[in-house]
Amino acid sequence: MRALAVAPAGAWNPEEEIDRVRIDFDRRHRRRLVLPTVSGADLLIDLSEAHHLRDGDGLRLAEGGIVRVVAEPESLLEIRAPNQDALVRIAWHLGNRHLPVQLLLGRILIRTDHVIADMVRRLGGTATAIEAPFDPEPGAYESSGHHHHHHDDD
Repeated sequence: MRALAVAPAGAWNPEEEIDRVRIDFDRRHRRRLVLPTVSGADLLIDLSEAHHLRDGDGLRLAEGGIVRVVAEPESLLEIRAPNQDALVRIAWHLGNRHLPVQLLLGRILIRTDHVIADMVRRLGGTATAIEAPFDPEPGAYESSGHHHHHHDDD
């Protein structure tokens, strides 16, 4: 199977789905990559330019149909704080370290990092280990939705 275009989540008909592909955050920003699908087929992602794939996006196949992108759960820390002011202060410290963060209502997700977990606790927050899909905020100057450079797997 060969995917030539991305259909954003919610912008394609679920009846077109013929398979799924599970991808972690680091591998969801690609132009060209071969991945196994859930059913065991090989899928070549062959886009004209690199694209940040999000959970629920569809990869439109040259031969028709769509393969759904499923964000693979990863080892993360769920950061919470006793109040909004403390959470904002923690978010500032995370941003000051240029860490990828996913901002959610009342909590922040980051990749597991014991040094950062200790910092969060010193700032009055909690850092709980969880397994969840990770989709951090894009960089402020990035249109691709991902602020790290990855080489294609050509």
